[in-house]
Amino acid sequence: FFTPSSIALIGASRGANSVGGVVARNLLAGAFAGPIWLVNPKADDLAGRPVFANVEALPSVPELAVVATPAAGVPALIAQLGERGTKAVVVLSAGFAETGAGGETLQRQMLEAARPFTLRIVGPNCLGVLAPASGVNASFAHLMPRAGHTAFFTQSGAMLTAVVDWAAARGIGFSQLVSLGGMADVD
Repeated sequence: FFTPSSIALIGASRGANSVGGVVARNLLAGAFAGPIWLVNPKADDLAGRPVFANVEALPSVPELAVVATPAAGVPALIAQLGERGTKAVVVLSAGFAETGAGGETLQRQMLEAARPFTLRIVGPNCLGVLAPASGVNASFAHLMPRAGHTAFFTQSGAMLTAVVDWAAARGIGFSQLVSLGGMADVD
């Protein structure tokens, strides 16, 4: 999650205010040194970068995948990522156990898809993961905090955003920040 050699964003978007658009901007604007692959079946390029139609089209296995797609398709994406060899996924998508019985079923299917591959999931319904020292901003947070020596983990995306704002005004940095969201797997 914190020092991947490659990152894939599934659900990258041109929509300036969409989750997939904000996360794409955050990933591309950061200091991450490895490849960042954008995935969207309805786009050919985004910000001058090629966009891949699906997980199978990626040139290599992403060590970290960030999912910003509708919840209904997430279990199948998790299975595809697991089959490719991905070991860490941040599921930003909402619409899981927090929505009732149908969402609980989707969440169970997502976890069942991950299990055979020992694939770990942060989320669903979270703000994301940030590791300032390695340039990872796999979130839709509005600021990238400076690097530091304190880690901050919270269930709440709103709490993470408030802490990032507070710390920025005081020059405080972080090693990692994580919004755990629904805590279906990593808690």
